[in-house]
Amino acid sequence: MRVSFRPGYSIPLPEGHPFPIDKFTALHEILVREGVICWQDVVGPEEVSWKDLKRVHSREYLSKLRDGKLTPQEQRRMGLPWTPGLVRRSRLAVQGTINAARFALEDGLGANLAGGTHHAFADRGEGFCVLNDVAVAIRVLRRQGLIRRVLVVDLDVHQGNGTAAIFKDDPEVYTFSAHGAKNFPFRKEESSYDLPLPDGMEDGDYLSETEAALHLVFEASRPDLIFYLAGVDPVAGDRFGRLNLTRRGLHERDRLVLQFTWRTGIPTVLLLSGGYAKTPWHTADLHAVLQREARYVYG
Repeated sequence: MRVSFRPGYSIPLPEGHPFPIDKFTALHEILVREGVICWQDVVGPEEVSWKDLKRVHSREYLSKLRDGKLTPQEQRRMGLPWTPGLVRRSRLAVQGTINAARFALEDGLGANLAGGTHHAFADRGEGFCVLNDVAVAIRVLRRQGLIRRVLVVDLDVHQGNGTAAIFKDDPEVYTFSAHGAKNFPFRKEESSYDLPLPDGMEDGDYLSETEAALHLVFEASRPDLIFYLAGVDPVAGDRFGRLNLTRRGLHERDRLVLQFTWRTGIPTVLLLSGGYAKTPWHTADLHAVLQREARYVYG
């Protein structure tokens, strides 16, 4: 499986910042050390063009982002302080998702060791998300005539509100979000299918409800391409999660989704989304579950 990654995915953030930015390089190190991926599998993206970003994001927002003109309030909503490095790493990660989608179309499966920035709206960043990589990838690939119908499976504990809003009037992009009902964002958007989950939900109920929803959304969407946002923040002990999945439950969740995609033969893109475990390394080790399971299911 080919994966998108560059060391530029990680940048300095202020000391004590809650976003575990070093998880990206840690994940790459873990996967290489375990032999889940080798150096030939890793393709380093360049920065996505501003032209491609305009297929989703407003000119005003991109201009402010490029020129460092975001207001303090806009930066607080984004959850990240503006720097030139933040702009560059965000553009790298978006192109990484575009490339991973192309890998999936060619090989059946592709991954970005970042991505899933589902809180970014067309006109703003939000919730540690600067640019919506999935939305940009969909628009770019459609313009190139490579795909038509898309399914977004978003199992991050926080609703994919930005993605839902961007595609709310597009019947050929089916957005599925299983998320904490009382968790951020506190004002939810309307996905094609939302599965709100109560605080404290454990493995058994989580897996049974997710499996039932997957049957429904696969039947309803009939996609040419699937984006799987495999957030690890539903795991017990996550700083922002409020659910109680065990590590075993996380393995079973990712295996469940991947068995769906493998059986259907639909090209699938694997993305990280959120995770806020005790340390960036612990977070990366949970993210590595997805790649380990992909290797197991796809061989």
